[in-house]
Amino acid sequence: MAKKSDPNYRIIAENRRARYDYAIEEDLECGIMLHGSEVKSLREGKANIAESYATVDNGELWLVNSYIAPYKQANIWGHEERRRRKLLVSKREMSRLWAATAKEGMTLVPLVMYFNHRGLVKIKIAIGKGKKLADKRATEAKRDWDKQKRRLMKELG
Repeated sequence: MAKKSDPNYRIIAENRRARYDYAIEEDLECGIMLHGSEVKSLREGKANIAESYATVDNGELWLVNSYIAPYKQANIWGHEERRRRKLLVSKREMSRLWAATAKEGMTLVPLVMYFNHRGLVKIKIAIGKGKKLADKRATEAKRDWDKQKRRLMKELG
């Protein structure tokens, strides 16, 4: 019997371009500190993390330039749409992320924001190195070749 999918797990926002622009080395799941109106807006699916990035500042991890639409029913108790939001990670992970960003060209890129199985908002960030134009072309060529291989294997049996 097939296992039922988790009703609480739901993707809110995804940064599809991140894997194209960056060579992802590793990723990790972080908690995020939000206001109540932000969570209600996220439940409606109104968020964008395409232009955002994470940074280590004064020993804390911050998500910068992420967009969460204002919640209309919150009126004057709403939130700023593009404010910096604190990400929650352990001290060990924080030091590892800080060391990775100290390397040349490493960036902390958010990949996906989602509700986990308990209904909490989580964000998956990745440590990536920016790709050059030639690297992007090579990745695209490899993807096309893999697609052709699958098509040929399907046709030939």
